[in-house]
Amino acid sequence: MQELLFNDQLPPLDGFGPVLVANRGEIALRVFRTCRDLGLKSIAVYSEADAEAPWLHHADEAYLIGSGPAADSYLNVDHILEAIERSGAKAVHPGYGFLSENVDFANAVVEAGCTWIGPSPDSINSMGDKISAREAAVAADCPIVPGLMEPTSDPEVVKAFAQEHGYPLIIKAAYGGGGRGMKVVRADRDLVEALESAQREAVTAFGRGEVYVERYLEHPRHVEVQILADQQGNTLYLGDRDCTLQRRHQKLIEEAPAPGIPDEIRKAMGESSVRVAKAVGYTTTGTCEYLYQDGEFYFLEMNTRLQVEHPVTEEVIGIDLVEWQFRTAAGQSLPFGQDDIFAKGHAIEARINAENVGLGFVPSPGLITKWVPPQGPGVRMDSVGTTGWEIPRIYDSLIGKVIVQGRTRDQARRRLIRALHELQIEGVPTTVDFFNYALVSPDFIQMQITTNTVERDWDLSSIEPALVPNVAEEAASRHNVVVEVDGKRIEVTVRGLMGAKAAAATPKRRTRSGSSGPSNVGAGTITAPMQGTVVKVNVSDGETVEKDQTLVVLEAMKMENAIKAPHAGIVKDVAVAVGDTVNTGQAMVTVDAEGDEG
Repeated sequence: MQELLFNDQLPPLDGFGPVLVANRGEIALRVFRTCRDLGLKSIAVYSEADAEAPWLHHADEAYLIGSGPAADSYLNVDHILEAIERSGAKAVHPGYGFLSENVDFANAVVEAGCTWIGPSPDSINSMGDKISAREAAVAADCPIVPGLMEPTSDPEVVKAFAQEHGYPLIIKAAYGGGGRGMKVVRADRDLVEALESAQREAVTAFGRGEVYVERYLEHPRHVEVQILADQQGNTLYLGDRDCTLQRRHQKLIEEAPAPGIPDEIRKAMGESSVRVAKAVGYTTTGTCEYLYQDGEFYFLEMNTRLQVEHPVTEEVIGIDLVEWQFRTAAGQSLPFGQDDIFAKGHAIEARINAENVGLGFVPSPGLITKWVPPQGPGVRMDSVGTTGWEIPRIYDSLIGKVIVQGRTRDQARRRLIRALHELQIEGVPTTVDFFNYALVSPDFIQMQITTNTVERDWDLSSIEPALVPNVAEEAASRHNVVVEVDGKRIEVTVRGLMGAKAAAATPKRRTRSGSSGPSNVGAGTITAPMQGTVVKVNVSDGETVEKDQTLVVLEAMKMENAIKAPHAGIVKDVAVAVGDTVNTGQAMVTVDAEGDEG
């Protein structure tokens, strides 16, 4: 990372901490590291499902805040406020996702006498709500995609919008991001189911179910602009990023700067982002997201938080964005101006998710039996992966990010290929299988991609379903045990008494089925392609179904997966109900093909 800020000239952050990080996983570790860089005490919170999580070792203290489900822990404001009081925290960093854009939580933190390391609650209210953000963009003279200007749960309102603007359209969570609560609709018949699914995902991920609707662009690129603003009114844009390569509206590869954008468009997007931010009195880091198609750009939304992909901006601009979240929250002013900001070289990030690409990016939590990160020139890895960690199935599938920097985009691309070759992960499938395909694709090399490329244009059938090892119990002479004393996490080591998990030698291959991902065992038996929770059952015994009709909706790692009929037929057995937890390969529905005799 280049040195832009002359850190020896920056004032200290005396009296700012301790800092409680109200999040988990990779982003929690990222914040702990900056806390240590700045000499600040860090405090973690965790659920029962994360009691042995590897990132907790990097915090100075850790406090239990509830059981595994996010609603009982990471989305539970009262439980986090209790941890703030018990720990004596003086500042709170919300990370991304969960409560990071929740204005009620931000207000509660401020009312508790803590510094909120984020934009003001008023700014979150204006921009965290995607509808208000669209209104602010219009007021700031930024072009927007045609869409509703208020949230709705009424299918008739959505149908009326479709009649005026035409299909396809996209339903989005009004109070979230990261691809959760987003559904593309191409016909009236799919609208109600998509609307209900988007609302369920939004509640699970963000605690709120409001949605809105926009016209869906068929071949855009996704480009975003990083904003940084202090409390003295200085607002800058720190370059742009391309986040076009996606699946399920979730990003896979991000890079900075965005390749192939004309200079005048790049400048216009940056200046429009500053106008939007100033219009709502925005402070600290934020991101304005745009769709870019046919030489035009359209404002999508503003994320009032740190982005997952922030490292690529850090690598080319030379700034620790988390540090500047702390400094702006402490009231320090930016010691540099827009003319001091320029991109040096090129950076690319690959998101390492626990997903089985060969089965259609199916979430695949499990025990990591080997973890060796890459090293070498121009390579950075932000991750929580480690040998022996069992990834919970109830949270996001992101376990790490490989970030590389080079003089040119092609050097960065080749470095990423090398880094992913060095990365060794065993025990769980990951998106590395996809990157090995994507990074050598002529479409990616020539930047001839859109947000639909992965799911509509690329044939990924050559990517075989990953092997999934069985997990066995094996005796161990050393085992770490986590206990809570008055809600505070304490870890002790016990020798010769406990067992540890290890991978058995014989792997098991999942079988490929259709695009919806179900495995078929026996005649007409549709099994669960992943561990998950049944959130909807659409059929009953004796019902006639069509090919590709949704039978069951399965939620895994905060994403809903529609399990569809592989053929037309008659439902003979429904073996699951709403609320059931199923394992990979478990029978869910049997559909006899038309003409079969029981």
